[in-house]
Amino acid sequence: MVKTAARQPVPARRADAERNIAAILEAGTRLLSADPTASVADIAKAAGVGRVTLYGHFPSREALVDAVLDHAVRMADDVLENESIDAAPAPEAMARLLRSAWEILDRHRRLFLAADRVLATERIREHHERPLRRVERLIDRGRRDGDFRTDLPLPWLVTVFFSVVHSAAQEREAGRLAADEVERVLVQTMLSLLRRGE
Repeated sequence: MVKTAARQPVPARRADAERNIAAILEAGTRLLSADPTASVADIAKAAGVGRVTLYGHFPSREALVDAVLDHAVRMADDVLENESIDAAPAPEAMARLLRSAWEILDRHRRLFLAADRVLATERIREHHERPLRRVERLIDRGRRDGDFRTDLPLPWLVTVFFSVVHSAAQEREAGRLAADEVERVLVQTMLSLLRRGE
């Protein structure tokens, strides 16, 4: 009779790893949104794990910031999923989308500064592909309805949206744009860029 090796408790270990990862991502989002220079040690402590455990999942600060940014963008995208935005005329929908996006981005703007320090711009853009597809659909609808310009390529207009929103976060953090001005400035800037020329 052949003896089989006792099975190791892999599911329990996997569940522990998943809990640790979730705790690290939550702590990283919270700490980096408050201070873009928060250390890996601070994040590990806030997550209730050791640095060895954290580095076991995220081997570098860059990998950690990359994962935290992905986590924050996914949460933001879930918030932006709003039927009223899809139903409204395109200019009104764009204004609503910008206000909602800014509310989220303002909470996490320091996390984006942390990402800017360690990640390539293209990598940051990759994390935003899902929410930017929503922006692309909205701009395309506005073009079809005759509300938005058609003389510039659609991908370029999506890039402009991405650039303007993230520049607003940088200007707000630097103190060159007052907190109570950002939404109005964003909406007016984007709608003026998107409107059809007369």
